[in-house]
Amino acid sequence: MGRKEAMDKALKDGRSHFEFRPETRKFLLSNSLNIAVGIALVIAVWWILAEAMIYTRGALFPTPPETFSALWSALNGAELNGETIYYHTGSSMLRWGIGYAIALIIGIAVGISFGTLSRIYDTGMVSVYVIQMIPGLAWVPIAMLIFGLGESATIFIILMTAMPPIIINTAGGIRQVPPVYTRVALMSGKDKISLFTSVLIPAASLSIIDGMRIGLANGWRVLIAAEMVLGAMVGLGATIYDSRYSLDFVSAFICIIVICFIGLAIEKMFFAGLENMVRNRLGLDKEV
Repeated sequence: MGRKEAMDKALKDGRSHFEFRPETRKFLLSNSLNIAVGIALVIAVWWILAEAMIYTRGALFPTPPETFSALWSALNGAELNGETIYYHTGSSMLRWGIGYAIALIIGIAVGISFGTLSRIYDTGMVSVYVIQMIPGLAWVPIAMLIFGLGESATIFIILMTAMPPIIINTAGGIRQVPPVYTRVALMSGKDKISLFTSVLIPAASLSIIDGMRIGLANGWRVLIAAEMVLGAMVGLGATIYDSRYSLDFVSAFICIIVICFIGLAIEKMFFAGLENMVRNRLGLDKEV
């Protein structure tokens, strides 16, 4: 059953949501296998590159065994740049979490407004596209002028980088909902709140999730860069930046691994699962 047919059936039956049971076990097995193979390939390429750099240039290029051994020590309390890996990770996650949460709230609210109000869509979206065209680090001088050096400047940069794709995808998803769904819902007696919660949001959910995913990636990348540029004392980005002075490249690689792990965990454990659930509720056969 395709997406349109599933939604038509749901509206015809008068259901406020789409009740399709996800094939959880099959999805988790496939997802875990893909992750394992992907990680193995990355490690293999990394190891080959490291050995090649050591052999041809004598570079202090960290190898996987060396890095994972140091990572294990860090996980057991060894300090990086004066703090534990947990403290650095927590500091970065707190900055990112605040900025991304604000971006989600504003982005989805503004996106729904733009998607439902045609009069402000064209004008409002021009402003959003302009903001999206600005590279993340280009917000640094603006953030410094407004907030100075500190946490607020970093959070502001994350917000301005993560918010545009959320607005664009939310507004686009709302506008792509066929008008017949809205008319059928109103004719069945649904008020405007129920129209949003039971028709528009579910129908636009995949597009909204895509916007959330892109916003997350944008905010996570710019966080690490902002920590480097704005002179943060702690954090994963700050540790990577400081490692160049001490030539402690293993510590930099440890932070890179943590950054990749967190991003992959959020993508595969949250977004992929959420998208798979939504696709099944919408009656789509294709899985993530």
